[in-house]
Amino acid sequence: MSLTIAQLNAAVPAEAVALLDGIYEHSPWIAQRALAARPFRSLAHLKHALVQALAASSADEKIGLIRAHPELAGKAMVSKTLTAESTNEQSKAGLTDCTPEEFAKIQKLNADYNAKFGFPFILAVRGPRGTGLSKREIIDTFERRLFNHPEFELGEALRNIHRIAEIRLDDKFGADISLGNDVWDWHEALSAHTDPGYAEKGQLTVTYLTDAHRACAQQISSWMRDCGFDSVHIDAVGNVVGRYEGSTPDAKTLLTGSHYDTVRNGGKYDGRLGIFVPMACVRELKRQGRRLPFAFEVVGFAEEEGQRYKATFLGSGALIGHFDPRWLDQKDAGGITMREAMRHAGLDEADIPKIQRDPARYLGFVEVHIEQGPVLTELDLPLGIVTAINGGVRYVGEIIGTASHAGTTPMDRRRDAAAAVAELILYTEQRAAKDGDSVGTVGMLEVPSGSINVVPGRCKFSLDLRAPNNAQRDALADDVLAELKAICERRGVRHELEETMRASAAPSAPDWQQRWEKAVDALGIPLFRMPSGAGHDAMKLHEVMPQAMLFVRGINSGISHNPLESSTNDDIQLAVQAFQNLLNDLAAEQAH
Repeated sequence: MSLTIAQLNAAVPAEAVALLDGIYEHSPWIAQRALAARPFRSLAHLKHALVQALAASSADEKIGLIRAHPELAGKAMVSKTLTAESTNEQSKAGLTDCTPEEFAKIQKLNADYNAKFGFPFILAVRGPRGTGLSKREIIDTFERRLFNHPEFELGEALRNIHRIAEIRLDDKFGADISLGNDVWDWHEALSAHTDPGYAEKGQLTVTYLTDAHRACAQQISSWMRDCGFDSVHIDAVGNVVGRYEGSTPDAKTLLTGSHYDTVRNGGKYDGRLGIFVPMACVRELKRQGRRLPFAFEVVGFAEEEGQRYKATFLGSGALIGHFDPRWLDQKDAGGITMREAMRHAGLDEADIPKIQRDPARYLGFVEVHIEQGPVLTELDLPLGIVTAINGGVRYVGEIIGTASHAGTTPMDRRRDAAAAVAELILYTEQRAAKDGDSVGTVGMLEVPSGSINVVPGRCKFSLDLRAPNNAQRDALADDVLAELKAICERRGVRHELEETMRASAAPSAPDWQQRWEKAVDALGIPLFRMPSGAGHDAMKLHEVMPQAMLFVRGINSGISHNPLESSTNDDIQLAVQAFQNLLNDLAAEQAH
């Protein structure tokens, strides 16, 4: 029989600690302290209470917990003195059946890791899906994490301990994570489609209207039909559109979705999570034979990243009438125009105006997205409520000084263009940090025709400034540009600057943000509100209808636009449940 939250809440302290035995390796004190948070509202609430108990512990206690864990394929495994839980986990990953070469490799990594960090390497070897990492994945992760900063690696070890505990709790409570598993599996299966030149390297790249892109559209269409959508089609720009009709023909529509294209050598979850989570919701509604008092439309947007053509948010922009016909003449790196690519895909540009939506027919737009950052993972929170999508402004510029001999030009006589940009970079970093939630980045830096023995006479740079609202963005930009002018005057150099992009912030509609908050709170998860530093399709829909977003924690420090991008089946399960809660609450609202 599986343990239940009701049993745990009713148990006397000693019994409750015994019920949670083995969750944290040789460390019952974590459960003892977490029990102070009873009564637990859910398994997710219990997990968070355990996380908080560890977070509040001393540095020595944290190190002690890490050291209580056995080495991977280490002495305890060889001597068969592992706990039952660890034996099960290491055997599922194949570590109890290593070749002599693999065993020797892991032993060397264990020694190097211990020498650097002073504690054993901890990895949740059952992985993000719970079914076990391969030995190759384990060794690759081991090697990669050896290069981490010690303070960061301490946090990574604790995060993996929490993941180990989460999987053990799932087993103990017989948790149903089937929705999270299915959505996770859809991501993995869709990643089989990738553009030529990347497939051979095992990399994921899906750019607008390539064969891989069209294969993704067909695959998503097929899965939508399997889920029970009433209609599925690919529209004039390549968006995959699935509709689940409401209980009455004249019902308004809730719109959701995200993009299925990727950056080059990107991750499997960026965008696609926002398609698959609501697909799972529709499948469950269909299985229940249930209709909502509103229609539900899920769109897999064909293009958001702007990788093949310089036309970002093409898919979502077309839905609000923002398709620029001049884009059709853009050429990709191979000289193929967008018009040619669309015709090759069987799309007719004359139909594009027909796909524009009437906002009056829609309740609003909601989007689920992987966080693409480290905030949730560092807080050990599975979900975050987006308060606003940051507005941004971008510039490309150049500082012009005087190229001169590096050996004969005294330091106080130099007109060093690169040093001026370096000063600007440091100021941008400091000024953005003052706001707390603003960000500033110089992502491109070039000394044209630079030489090791020449003081740089020119330095080209980019500047990307973002903030949760336009006023904060503009104040940041004003200060940075004023400092740029001051730096140039002080150093006797001049600058040229061109604004290349300005995007307004997209604050979440208060009532829709509150719906997400209610949906997440019902799961027993603490609410955490945060801005989105990245752009999303929701920014485009924001121009014509209310919108709000839900973030889902990523693993590997929340890295995104990277092959290491991923999430766990547990966090995805919670995202699906939160979306179901939102749909149910909205249905109740509409019924009154």
